[in-house]
Amino acid sequence: MREFLLSRRAQISPEQVGLPTGSNRRVKGLRRSEVATLAGISVEYYTRIERGSISGASPEIMDAIAKTLRLDDDERAHLFDLAHAASPVARPPRRRNSKTWIPQRSLQWTLDAITAGPAFVCNGRMDILAVNSLARAFYKDVYLMPGQPPNIARYTFLDDRAHDFYPDWDLFAEVTVAILRTEASHDPHNKELHDLIGELSTRSEEFRQRYGAHNVRHHGTGSKTFHHSVVGELTLAYEGLEMAAEPGLTLTIYSAEPGSKSEEALSLLASWAATEFAKPALGSLARES
Repeated sequence: MREFLLSRRAQISPEQVGLPTGSNRRVKGLRRSEVATLAGISVEYYTRIERGSISGASPEIMDAIAKTLRLDDDERAHLFDLAHAASPVARPPRRRNSKTWIPQRSLQWTLDAITAGPAFVCNGRMDILAVNSLARAFYKDVYLMPGQPPNIARYTFLDDRAHDFYPDWDLFAEVTVAILRTEASHDPHNKELHDLIGELSTRSEEFRQRYGAHNVRHHGTGSKTFHHSVVGELTLAYEGLEMAAEPGLTLTIYSAEPGSKSEEALSLLASWAATEFAKPALGSLARES
């Protein structure tokens, strides 16, 4: 809480909220006293909140702080998640072990029915838990990394191939870190998640620096550009759908603009996947004969 609020008030200048700048400011952005005044609470109370003593703070006070710091929707949700986690009556959300979770047959049927684009299921720590054949081909390098389940965050920061796969690697890195930071506040008791964050912080200076910025983000819809080693560049739209039957999991579907070169590339990738993933089965048949 302390680091998040410090980082947010450092981004708001006095001019943005109608305060005089002055020439004797020793802090970047707003002072604690200025945030407190604008939020309509005492300096002592705001100081306690910023130091982490947030248990019992009312939604109205949290909303006033969010408005004063001009938090966007994702940042506001993050603030309330932090407050909820500090509550003595907060219950940790139901978690599943990503290494043993098996998708329902109906879910796999649904994924397999999506043939025009990659479709896959991820949890909050970005483990890939279920895929259709196009997603398996699309993320083939993620599957080549050691360890299970395949993890997009680990691939982004610990595999050099990610810099080719993501033409704008810096943007993807920022988004990946923001997603993990958001999930850490939403599910603060998730040991698997914190183990992953600890591993990436230890092994990647790039991750460690970005994680310290306390940026947060919910990943719902948009477009991304990739460079796949088999079919080249693709620009794909994506939709992330929260799964009502499996809280904490998201179904993501990538699609290409009809008639575009990206759509042609996805068709080529589907053909490559049909051949590549059939090889083991063909080899087994040959040995049996």
